Amino acid sequence: MGAAVVVLACIGVGVYALAGGDDNSSDTSNAQPGPDGRGGTGGQGGPGGNSGGQGDDGGQGGPGGGTGGQSPAPEGSPAPKIESGSVTDAVDGISLPIPKDWYGQEISVGASVTSNASYKCPADTSQTCTKGGAYSAPALALGAKGATPEAVAKADISAAAEESYGVEGYGGITSHDVLASKAVTVAGQKGYLVRWKAVTKQGSDGYVQSLAFPSPANPQQIVVVRFGVDVGESQTVIDDITKGIKAAQGGGSGQDV
Repeated sequence: MGAAVVVLACIGVGVYALAGGDDNSSDTSNAQPGPDGRGGTGGQGGPGGNSGGQGDDGGQGGPGGGTGGQSPAPEGSPAPKIESGSVTDAVDGISLPIPKDWYGQEISVGASVTSNASYKCPADTSQTCTKGGAYSAPALALGAKGATPEAVAKADISAAAEESYGVEGYGGITSHDVLASKAVTVAGQKGYLVRWKAVTKQGSDGYVQSLAFPSPANPQQIVVVRFGVDVGESQTVIDDITKGIKAAQGGGSGQDV
């Protein structure tokens, strides 16, 4: 993958980093920035958190936003929304399950899932936040350091939290509690996850998670899935998405693989 792919569109749970742009629906989410420019899940934004602004790297946009709360939106035309089943990340050889009342989208360097529920960001009502989101991308694209899934997850969690809730939509993060740091098996691969509860200055606190594991299609490539979900949504949705990640067998058709 070229350097241009480095910045994933973040999926942010709380916010969609479009200042005011409901027209770019793909931008809402709370996940960390995903490959497409806007952040993780929302648009191609990330889960739970602010969607960051559009990426500067061109292509489908660069990183810029968080999963929870505000989510960055990808530059360029948004991918079609997939309303049920799963969405395929062809870059990493996996699929992400789409929870009820969420939607999935393919992004330039991965895939995202985002909650349909949104609201005006508490610290900046000109922006829209979403209640949850998650997105996947190669660790290299996110700049996550480490030679093992454990090292990558531990190195990435701070950036994931900042991306989702350490944004203007929530006034920043004041502190965090470590809820989990453990080995897990994902899509048949030995991975590692770190989960925090991020305490924000305004509005909802958020659950953020960095999950890292080898790609089923290329064991040398470590995949990162960033999550951002408002505390009011509970941690169950994060657990369900984590358990539902599978090795992919095709394109993002919306069908379970």
